Amino acid sequence: MKPWMKWTAGALLLALLAAGTVRTLVARKTKHTALEAQQITQKTEVTVALAPGDIVSVKTIDMAQGIALAGPLRAISSAVVKARVPGELLGLTVREGDAVNAGQVIARIDATESQARERQARQQVQAAKAQVDMAQRSYDNNRALVGQGFISGTALDASQATLNSALANLAAAQAGADLTSKNLDDTVLRAPISGLIAQRLAQPGERVGIDARIVEIIDISRLELEATLSAAESVLVKVGQTAQLTIEGTAQSVSAKVVRVNPNASVGSRAILVYLAIAPQGAGSPLRQGLFAQGTLATGTLRALAIPLSAVRTDKPKPYVQWVQQDRVQHQTIELGLHGQADGLTQVAVTGVTEGAQLIDGTVGTLRAGTLVKIGTTQPGKP
Repeated sequence: MKPWMKWTAGALLLALLAAGTVRTLVARKTKHTALEAQQITQKTEVTVALAPGDIVSVKTIDMAQGIALAGPLRAISSAVVKARVPGELLGLTVREGDAVNAGQVIARIDATESQARERQARQQVQAAKAQVDMAQRSYDNNRALVGQGFISGTALDASQATLNSALANLAAAQAGADLTSKNLDDTVLRAPISGLIAQRLAQPGERVGIDARIVEIIDISRLELEATLSAAESVLVKVGQTAQLTIEGTAQSVSAKVVRVNPNASVGSRAILVYLAIAPQGAGSPLRQGLFAQGTLATGTLRALAIPLSAVRTDKPKPYVQWVQQDRVQHQTIELGLHGQADGLTQVAVTGVTEGAQLIDGTVGTLRAGTLVKIGTTQPGKP
């Protein structure tokens, strides 16, 4: 073999050995890099920090049971002033929102015709009285003559009949006079109750008929809620039970008490009307008739294992909670029971979790199962 061939073969062998060595070193480096990346990933796993307020505990509590109520407010006392005689409406000056007192003159109906009828009736009474006086004198004279034998008893009976007819005419005339006096009084329209004008339904100078609506008056110092309940809910309601209500358009919370329960169920729906008196609010109260109110009527208490309703999640087919176990999040399916109020929150009885379990509140978003969490501690003097 020639020398150059030996040198060439040796060089090829060295090249092959060098290439194999390089491949081995590259493979080891790649594996080492992958192991380092895995270790870094494990070391940098995301940990979600939770505040103590983000955690709620499962515990046995006494929940206040209640029934949801909703309905309009209405005045206990209201009245509509109507015309009781026909005629031209005069002197109506009150408008919506004006305060009136019971007995206060609201308006008048033109009394010209009523006054004329009253004068006519008084004259008829005077004429009837004159007829009675004449019949009485005639009867007295005839009775004296009968005693003396100058006339027969039949003539006396005729005088008696005439006197009785005159007395009856006087009574009829007096009744007619009383009726015309009442009609004259009816031309003056007075407020039957104290309150505020809610509606003015007629205008001065307008000719109104009998029973025409003039004004509506309501007394908003005493309001009540008229709520509709199902037959099953109404069984739990008793007179004297209390409720807390919020009023439409205000942040005000008012208390109310059940004062009446309608004994009659509505036809078809079988609903029952319940009436709750609103506690007096005093002058300047923003409450008005017709405002919508809603709240909860307290019906009793229930002792049960419960959690705040805000901790229950419903983005899966069945309700579940995010349970913190060994610093990791677990999704636990639960079964819900009755609702109630406790510690100022809406609570719900549950099964599927144990007492004392730590759950993530609804203020925290949904976390993937297995997520590592760390619960912070509250330092003294800080919230």
